[in-house]
Amino acid sequence: MNLYPVETGNFKLDGGAMFGVVPKVIWNKTNPADNNNMCNWAMRSLLIEDADRLILIDTGIGDKQSEKFFSHFHLNGNDTLQSSLRKLGFTTDDVTDVLLTHLHFDHVGGAVIRNDEKYKLTFPNAKYWSNQQHWNWAIEPNLREKASFLKENMLPIQELGHLNFIKSGDELGKDIKLLMVNGHTESQMIPILNYKGRDIVFCADLIPSVGHLKVPYIPSFDTRPLLSMNEKHSFLEEAVQNDYILFFEHDAYHECCTLKQGERGVKLDRTFKFSDL
Repeated sequence: MNLYPVETGNFKLDGGAMFGVVPKVIWNKTNPADNNNMCNWAMRSLLIEDADRLILIDTGIGDKQSEKFFSHFHLNGNDTLQSSLRKLGFTTDDVTDVLLTHLHFDHVGGAVIRNDEKYKLTFPNAKYWSNQQHWNWAIEPNLREKASFLKENMLPIQELGHLNFIKSGDELGKDIKLLMVNGHTESQMIPILNYKGRDIVFCADLIPSVGHLKVPYIPSFDTRPLLSMNEKHSFLEEAVQNDYILFFEHDAYHECCTLKQGERGVKLDRTFKFSDL
């Protein structure tokens, strides 16, 4: 198995929204805000080359939304999903599977493209993987998440016959386990990859960045914040016990980290680039 970080570009979100009740004077140390209180965030995917399969985890925000839509998120950086794949020597036709941790626009937007007013799949030869519980949650969204679930990002996957559901407890491959968590949104899938004898965790929105390692640091986007805290606490304890490597989807400054046990609980050990593994 080979793993490749895939940068799809950065976007900006309000720092207060990303850290919930945590005061700015604290979170601004790890995630500095601009004059409009906006922090920069990565949209980092992960590509898994495993025998004859090429599996992509999440797809970034894409480029098919309106100028008005993108004006709210201040897209920045030179990387795109397609250009990053090309740098690795792959094309969108090569991808065999797309694992969508959940269907918020910054995770699934790049899965579908618009061409001549028609929606097409970015990865025409791939199976797209979600789960039944989250799919149902997303296509009939609650008022809190409605702006994050965009039908044009999701329904073409089903309409074009590429939607597949994975069940809780299933694995996408012998070295890919999935942890289901429900605090951020219903049935978010957190991939845990066995790689060179270590477990690499694609943290998605369970832990968006190094700045979110402390249990109470929960985005205000989470639908069930108390459950998010419990899930994070359990995960962090497991991560220390099993010496997990955390791979961050949204941290614009750090790709990976390890953890250690401190006097007051689990804390950051060190940060590093994936290439330094």
